[in-house]
Amino acid sequence: MTDRTAHPKLDRQFVDRWSPRAFDGSALSASERDSLFEAARWAPSAFNVQPWRMLYAERGDANWDRFVQLLVPANQVWAQHASLLMFFVSETMSRGKPSHSHSYDTGAAWMSLALQAEKLGLRAHGMTGVDFDAAKAALGVPDDFRIEAAAAIGRQADAAILPEGYRANETPSDRKPLSEIAFAGYFPE
Repeated sequence: MTDRTAHPKLDRQFVDRWSPRAFDGSALSASERDSLFEAARWAPSAFNVQPWRMLYAERGDANWDRFVQLLVPANQVWAQHASLLMFFVSETMSRGKPSHSHSYDTGAAWMSLALQAEKLGLRAHGMTGVDFDAAKAALGVPDDFRIEAAAAIGRQADAAILPEGYRANETPSDRKPLSEIAFAGYFPE
């Protein structure tokens, strides 16, 4: 496991959250599912527009196979074992004009959902390994909305359930140092 050290004042929820691929496929309760959606609902957004929409399928429901097929094959291999698959979609217009922050705001909703998943003892794995054109058509997404990403949510399983080539990466990853991502004043040369 990677040593995920962080500033001592950082709440552990940020460090402990990670994106596994091994899921046990067990069903979420309606209360668990709805609390994930509720967390996303309370995310901040510019002008409180709340541009995100969440399209979802629960394992075994009438939408499940279609949602799995909209992922790239490499993600289908493991995401099919999740409990919940989601597509985060954002409205690209705000107050009659193109929105500059729709993706940013929808990312805040995703992070809220991911942190709530952790609080519930679940894991959430976001992904852009999606056939975006097929997903837009198959999910009936209007032209003024953009599919941002997909997510697989569920209870973590042992990495041994994954195909051989996926097991080695089934560990929390580290992060770049602050010196590479935070700069006073100007973008570095």
